[in-house]
Amino acid sequence: MTTGTEGIGLVVFDCDGTLVDSAGHIADTMADCFLAAGIAAPTPAEVARIIGLSLPIAIGRLLPHLDDVACHDLAQGYRDAYRRRLAAGLMGDERLFDGVDAALKRLDGAGYVLGMATGKSIRGVERTVARFGFERLFVTIQTADTHPSKPHPAMMLAAMDETGADPARSVLIGDTSYDMEMARAAGARAIGVAWGCHAHQDLLDAGADLVVTAAAELDAAIATLIGAPLAPERRIGA
Repeated sequence: MTTGTEGIGLVVFDCDGTLVDSAGHIADTMADCFLAAGIAAPTPAEVARIIGLSLPIAIGRLLPHLDDVACHDLAQGYRDAYRRRLAAGLMGDERLFDGVDAALKRLDGAGYVLGMATGKSIRGVERTVARFGFERLFVTIQTADTHPSKPHPAMMLAAMDETGADPARSVLIGDTSYDMEMARAAGARAIGVAWGCHAHQDLLDAGADLVVTAAAELDAAIATLIGAPLAPERRIGA
């Protein structure tokens, strides 16, 4: 594994709430799921607090009286509700947060290696990647299908292992305290974004090195924490 300033610069992004403004769709899908099971729907604010966690864990936070089996059953109900909404054309207006597309392209063009670590399933990630034309941007993608839920460090550790990145040259960018805690547990740096689900102070309290308020601030924040990217001719796959 590479070390210090000689290694690649790995920048790993959360998805929902960081890249994609999907909180409304997630809240609506969760409401459909709960109502179909005869359970009162959670409020959008309640759902926002659990975005980023793997589905069974998230549902357990919303309904702490449920056992593991019931949480997994309701998680399947969420997936079914999502597919129904997708088939009905109700998910087509998801959008990227302002400036995210340009920031990703700048960071990739500058020579950073980009990754994604998300509580979404790989099928959900593939839809998002295809929708926004990100197929060639992310060198490593880690999802809830094969890892424990955030804030467990497994996703960040796997991203570093796959790319050969050192923790000192790796940063996780996310909108929740779970993202910040995951990065810290993996020994990486952490940048919070203020446009997502958790408050600025919550991100700092969870271990964020910096919190940015606009995507245009990401370049400088990343360079401050992990330095300049490796020269393009020495990157992964070059």
